[in-house]
Amino acid sequence: NIGYATMRMPNLLGHDSPAEAVQQSASWLPLLARECHPDARIFLCSLFAPICLDRFISPCRSLCESVRDSCAPIMSCYGYPWPEILRCDQYPADHLVCISSITNTTNIHIGAHRVPQASCRDCELEEGSSSKDTLETFCRSDFVVKLRLTRLKYSPASLAQFSLAAKLDVLKHGPLLGGQLRSCIELWLERDATCVHNMTRKHPRGGTFLVTGTVQGEHLVVSKAYAWQRGDKNLMAAARRWKSHKCRH
Repeated sequence: NIGYATMRMPNLLGHDSPAEAVQQSASWLPLLARECHPDARIFLCSLFAPICLDRFISPCRSLCESVRDSCAPIMSCYGYPWPEILRCDQYPADHLVCISSITNTTNIHIGAHRVPQASCRDCELEEGSSSKDTLETFCRSDFVVKLRLTRLKYSPASLAQFSLAAKLDVLKHGPLLGGQLRSCIELWLERDATCVHNMTRKHPRGGTFLVTGTVQGEHLVVSKAYAWQRGDKNLMAAARRWKSHKCRH
């Protein structure tokens, strides 16, 4: 629902028909699903589906810049640059007739929305750690979770490459509750593409992993990851000893 029933064609991106506009806009759906910016939908609708008036009303330059600055880092996690066709300097300044932002992004919290901070962490699988070193990592981490990932079939409506199995083995949840932890891990799977790619490089179909890291607001930052394999006796020993282990502060 974009608030009006008719739109002008060709649109501001040169699409000649509503069908072409819908087809070309499909690649932006995953970004909108991530709510990378509360005004992203308004910005994209003004380009793909401009309201039918006697003249085009372009988005303001500041609206473009605000959406770009928030969404481009998340796009870059997946290897997509901000498109040249959406270059912000082509749009009018705010004092001219244009579509401006309806939210104030100087504050990261915007009503029920939160402008996400993209993270592209180069976390590699840990190898050869002793059980003592692994336990120290657990102590330094906000969360420690064993999870199973399964590769998804490609879908143009989703940038995530893996799904999360129903069961999570939570060794340490830190400041998050169980339900919060799962939703944060699912968000991490979508946003931290570089980390997930590095973790699964040797496990392209997925597998079971033990991940540790910190909680930053509503987001998880995975700092270390381990492949859960029967041959890794040190990792399994650390997991068994964790419940009775006393961390030194």
